Amino acid sequence: MSTTPTDRERRPAVDGWFTTADGEVRLLGTRCAACGTPYFPRNELTCRNPGCTGPKDGSELAEHALSPRGRIWSYADARYKPPPPYVSPEPFRPYTVAAVELEAERMVVLGQVVPGVGVEDLEVGMEVELTEGVLYADDEAEYTVWMWRPVRGGRNDG
Repeated sequence: MSTTPTDRERRPAVDGWFTTADGEVRLLGTRCAACGTPYFPRNELTCRNPGCTGPKDGSELAEHALSPRGRIWSYADARYKPPPPYVSPEPFRPYTVAAVELEAERMVVLGQVVPGVGVEDLEVGMEVELTEGVLYADDEAEYTVWMWRPVRGGRNDG
């Protein structure tokens, strides 16, 4: 019996980096309870903010779901196949990446842009939101990652 894409289980490509709770995709990081400094990916050692007056033993860090929206800070085409351990579909298809400044945290997070949206559709300052997309699939599962999706049209919209 052959497996179709709809028969496959969906699994995060990297466990613990994002969640899709209640239909909303959120990146999972940590935040210092003492000074409020956010971290992504997770920081579990100690707050690295030199001005923090917290205990510096890791107890000040708590899981934090980051903002689901932000604004494009920079973007580029990815026209080469990244080396392992990155896994990409065969044949390789170029994709777009965007560095996005998160709304509340004011930190920049890099991620792929949804398929079908290229650099010609984006602009610095454009509002984007998180969504879940398939990075690659095998016979067993579809492996998912967070992706950025424009909230409104880009510069080429009428």
